[in-house]
Amino acid sequence: MTGMSVYEHFRPEERPLVDHFLDWKEQVSRRYTQKLTDFLDPREQEVLRVLIGNSDEVRLAFSGGFAQSERKRALILPPYNPAEESDFELSFIEVDYPSKFTTLSHPELLGALTGTGIVRGKLGDLLFSAGRIQFVAAKEIESYLLMNVTSVGRTPVTCRTIERQSLIHKEENWQEREGTISSLRLDTVLAEMYHLSRTKVSESINQGHAKVNWRVIEKKDFEVRPGDVLSLRGYGRSKIISVNGFTKKNKIRLRYGKLE
Repeated sequence: MTGMSVYEHFRPEERPLVDHFLDWKEQVSRRYTQKLTDFLDPREQEVLRVLIGNSDEVRLAFSGGFAQSERKRALILPPYNPAEESDFELSFIEVDYPSKFTTLSHPELLGALTGTGIVRGKLGDLLFSAGRIQFVAAKEIESYLLMNVTSVGRTPVTCRTIERQSLIHKEENWQEREGTISSLRLDTVLAEMYHLSRTKVSESINQGHAKVNWRVIEKKDFEVRPGDVLSLRGYGRSKIISVNGFTKKNKIRLRYGKLE
């Protein structure tokens, strides 16, 4: 993929990201030094894979600390350099809090972490299981987090580092479904997936509660594509598996997965 043709594979709003990644590729191949990125969401990882995956000039490796991690750091390397796990510079942190008396949510923890001035790119997955909370972060901010994250909401907390082996792994269970829709507009697709009225979905989109590929989308007529991951606040996450032609009444056949 060279010249303008590279942009044809991506949405117009992804163009700055594409330029950014191509610049990194250029730096690594020219200087023969490796480049470690911040944490990328799955869509950003996919864009990077498409741009660099089959290149002879550079290699690509990812790690988020465990196999099923969603957010990962990428390492762009010269072709013959092996990628060591330590090269990803990950930190694993457990949040101790009075779990008998209170429950903490993903948005509350994320708010507390970013409230210390840390950008989202320095944070990997946040893990919750049976009263335990952990998260993955970039090694370079480990000591800052340990010192500065002392509360989540009104709950006092203590952060401490743990070994990779102590991470709570999360298994994702996608349930596949099929439906028919009149168009691939975001509001139409979300209404089908979550069995909601178009009006309710439109209100949620206007309030910034809908995401496509981990980005807030506030346009009801935004056109979704196979492979897109969608979410609507309060209703969970879904992904479009395939679009399988039309019914006799000219409706689009949609195959999608819902995270149970």
